[in-house]
Amino acid sequence: MRLMSIRPFETAETPSSGSVRQLSVFLENRVGQLLRLLQVLHASTVRVRALSIVHATDCAIVRLICDDTDTAKRHLRDENFAVSESDVVAVQLPPGSSLLMVCAALLSAEININYVYPLLGTSNGQMAIALSCDDILTAAAVLRHRKFQILTEDELGPGPTR
Repeated sequence: MRLMSIRPFETAETPSSGSVRQLSVFLENRVGQLLRLLQVLHASTVRVRALSIVHATDCAIVRLICDDTDTAKRHLRDENFAVSESDVVAVQLPPGSSLLMVCAALLSAEININYVYPLLGTSNGQMAIALSCDDILTAAAVLRHRKFQILTEDELGPGPTR
């Protein structure tokens, strides 16, 4: 009897799925709250790889991609920050490429883009963006098919120096 080679199962949570974990932190609209959040991460040695802030009248939503999502989430919750986790697609923009090409590729697949923000650095120094879409898995597949490199959390680079 011949044994078949067994390959591990892949789920939506595996790095090969094309998604990167993002933390959304809800801050009161008070002076010093962003500084306090960044101090918590700095004290825990977590590095921020991407940052976006959406301001509203009463609060702000800070979206973060960190080099250690689990540690960042734990420390922020320990300091009573309201934190949620979601997935985004990290796309490298090769020289000569543009956000226009990414948008066109996703439009061709009828995928809506909710928001986009730049990453602070990648391991190879090229520009990259984080995309929130209504269908992360399909977005990653479409962009791969169009020859864009989809980055995993490990490929995002060390982030800015502390």
